[in-house]
Amino acid sequence: MTKTQHHDISAAASANATGGLRGVIAGGITGAIEICITFPTEFVKTQLQLDEGSSRRGESRKYNGVIDCVKKTVNARGFFGLYRGLSVLLYGSIPKSAVRFGAFEELKKFTADEHGQLNTKTRLLCGLGAGLAEAVFVVTPMETVKVKFIHDQHAVKPKFHGFFHGVREIIRSEGIRGTYQGLTATMLKQGTNQAIRFFVMETLKEHYRKHKKLGPHDPVPVIITGLFGLTAGAASVFGNTPLDVVKTRMQSLEASKYKNTLDCAIQIMRHEGPLAFYKGTVPRLGRVCADVAITFMIYDKFIETFNRMWPK
Repeated sequence: MTKTQHHDISAAASANATGGLRGVIAGGITGAIEICITFPTEFVKTQLQLDEGSSRRGESRKYNGVIDCVKKTVNARGFFGLYRGLSVLLYGSIPKSAVRFGAFEELKKFTADEHGQLNTKTRLLCGLGAGLAEAVFVVTPMETVKVKFIHDQHAVKPKFHGFFHGVREIIRSEGIRGTYQGLTATMLKQGTNQAIRFFVMETLKEHYRKHKKLGPHDPVPVIITGLFGLTAGAASVFGNTPLDVVKTRMQSLEASKYKNTLDCAIQIMRHEGPLAFYKGTVPRLGRVCADVAITFMIYDKFIETFNRMWPK
């Protein structure tokens, strides 16, 4: 191996090693910003997925779609009713993004080639690993509490009065396990989510760089990154919304009526039909596409800024 080759490999390894810390910082800041922008669509999506209606209880559904859900929520609770449960996601978004990007960069360090690049298989594996890591360490407890908060508003007298009070009440009545409902469904959802998103993003960036004759580490314009993010977000929504519906039901206040994740899926299919697995697709599509686009645009700009300030 020549001295130049050794230097190139060392530089690639250095890029991977420092990328983890930079990814944690950039991802954490990005997570806080994007959730404040996109939370109302997450709220509406969850409401629609929890609206089981006549097929299960002989009652009519509360909402007749996205617009109706927004109108009824605003009329009953005001505009900020669309932000109920925000504190739960806000507290979790920073560590979620940090774990996601940190895990991806760390896995990339062990799977990238000598030029610091991933192939088709390793892109999927690194994305899958990032999704599983965030599911176990952050997303499952965060999402469980969020769904319970949103579902709690259906009660005449809501029993949760703020984030810490709600968490305390859930743990008091259900134990720590009460914040880890739907773990299997969440791991499946987050794992496939990030596998799809990172695969699409990395692949589109690679094709763009080749088309523009750029180097493998040259930055992609922020607008192009945003468009790639929209594409990656849409792909992940259509790829795993059924898992998201099952996860939401498993984390609701009525999750005890399901034996496990498989039983939940079977009951939804039996009582509500296959289309029920795509409830909330429209609001989720809007939120996820915006989420992924914003996340990667800000993340990439932070990394680009870090690389200019502290060149490798």
